[in-house]
Amino acid sequence: MVVRWFPRFSRTLLLETNVFLINGARRLQDAMVSGYVLQRVPGRDAGIPDWYSVSETKTGGGPTSQNVATKESAALCIEDIEILHGDLQGLTDTVDFLKSLSELNGNDLKSPKKQDLERTAASVLFDWETEIYVARAPGRLDVMGGIADYSGSLVLQMPLREACHVAVQRNHPSKQKLWKHTKARQLVNGGLVPVIQIVSFGSDLSNRAPTFDMDLSDFMDDGKPISYEKARELFCQDPSQKWAAYVAGTILVLMTELGAQFTDSISILVSSAVPEGKGVSSSASVEVATMSAIAAAYGLNIIPRDLALLCQKVENHVVGAPCGVMDQMASACGEANKLLAMVCQPAEVKELVSIPTHIRFWGLDSGIRHSVGGGDYGSVRVGTYMGRKMIKCTASDLVSESLTSGSPAQSDCYKENGVGVLKSEAALEYLCNLPPHRYEAVYAKDIPEVISGEAFSEKYGDHDDTVTVIDPKRSYSVKAPTRHPIYENFRVEAFKTLLEAGNTDEQLSALGELMYQCHNSYSACGLGSDGTDRLVNLVREVQHRRTSEGGSPSLFGAKITGGGSGGTVCVVGKNCARSSEEIAEIQHRYKAETGYLPILFDGSSPGAGKFGYLKIRRRCP
Repeated sequence: MVVRWFPRFSRTLLLETNVFLINGARRLQDAMVSGYVLQRVPGRDAGIPDWYSVSETKTGGGPTSQNVATKESAALCIEDIEILHGDLQGLTDTVDFLKSLSELNGNDLKSPKKQDLERTAASVLFDWETEIYVARAPGRLDVMGGIADYSGSLVLQMPLREACHVAVQRNHPSKQKLWKHTKARQLVNGGLVPVIQIVSFGSDLSNRAPTFDMDLSDFMDDGKPISYEKARELFCQDPSQKWAAYVAGTILVLMTELGAQFTDSISILVSSAVPEGKGVSSSASVEVATMSAIAAAYGLNIIPRDLALLCQKVENHVVGAPCGVMDQMASACGEANKLLAMVCQPAEVKELVSIPTHIRFWGLDSGIRHSVGGGDYGSVRVGTYMGRKMIKCTASDLVSESLTSGSPAQSDCYKENGVGVLKSEAALEYLCNLPPHRYEAVYAKDIPEVISGEAFSEKYGDHDDTVTVIDPKRSYSVKAPTRHPIYENFRVEAFKTLLEAGNTDEQLSALGELMYQCHNSYSACGLGSDGTDRLVNLVREVQHRRTSEGGSPSLFGAKITGGGSGGTVCVVGKNCARSSEEIAEIQHRYKAETGYLPILFDGSSPGAGKFGYLKIRRRCP
């Protein structure tokens, strides 16, 4: 397949047939820029590196400014992208990404703008005579499940329309194009060695450096991959480049977990339309797209589930964020217009649930930045694991008491069955496997509201979580974080069952009620925020207004998503024009109250596994 890019007048038909999607993308971009401007802190912009000029190479000598065509000459050139493997699947964002690749030689190096400088770095990243591998991974909307994922809950996740694209190329070190400072470093160190060079588009929206590079040998120590702890320290040296852990960390995980060997230089271009800090898995989409592209380039056959688990290791151990696996699973295994129903024990895809045609889900961004690496998320996770440990210890004590008491009031049959249940609870691996009625009847009264790290450790020892550490000087909420996943798993099961029920307002009302309950439970854990509460209240107000007027509501419920503490809320409603009008009303009311216009997430697309990969080669006449 050959995709040809012609001058603007020749692209009129494409623009007209996709006007709705393109206008939506432009509105999203405008909202992202507006949100960034409103939230940015003066004086905190990342500095622009001054080493974007490419070194003289065999492919072209002299200063970079003489090697790159002007925008005018690029506009007159017909660019060809030959697809050697894979299918565009009608995805307009993938078409746009390929177009951006074809135009990388059209940059004006004299421009001081950060976005132009990052494109300049990208323009010398690839050898256009060698194949490039492209992968795509979407963000996700957490419909139900959220933070209960690390407790083994059933979760329901929808892959978003917005996605991350990653292009990867491998080259022998002698043929690798190098940035000027990279080549200078190699000369100092004694010669050519394999390197990783990464460019990330969109750095101007997130106050981070747009490029990263390192020698592959930095991942090795005495012939073995370095530890994840050492890698985390490496990426934390420069805060403006910490983002590279999500990308380069995939290489270390493949080396460590699969024994993969990388002897070539690796060039990586990341371009994501999944906005950061919105609670829609921007980090997971980067990890999944990057690992998918690298796996394709090196012929590694990794099924989507296993790839998601490897990407979780990137985030847990290299980045240091204590997330569950649902984000990576949704990005890797999801399908368009379906909810990925997954039991997180650790990652069992139960089924893909088709979204009924009369139901629609939206995401509304609060403008409050969310991070799974934040203190609230981590402390709630610690409290959850503390609660599990307390329940297991209590169950173990009750087993001992049951076996030694010899109470005549209990029949042998009742006693034997009771002890069996207690034994299973004493060995509880996932908190979500404890039914709500058992929690209330046996354990709830003994779970404290709050406990200090020191007091917990003295009585119970470790909390048995491999990705968080107890701070002895800190107090942790325990009761609410323990209760949440037990009841959330029950709510998600009910939600899934209701989705398959008939098309009635009662069905939608029940779905909405479950979402409201989930939202309140997040708040009880300390993971709410003023912005997300405001959006949920606006949905509730619109819903009740319709009811009070004697009509049937179009919107039925909303909840905070993902790790909470800001980010995005999920809204459920009827799939009709009035619902869309009410969503727009909520956006404008929120802006009037806060000054921030929420980004709207509306639509779905295939996960990375369904997309596969593209192998491409660019040819310019």
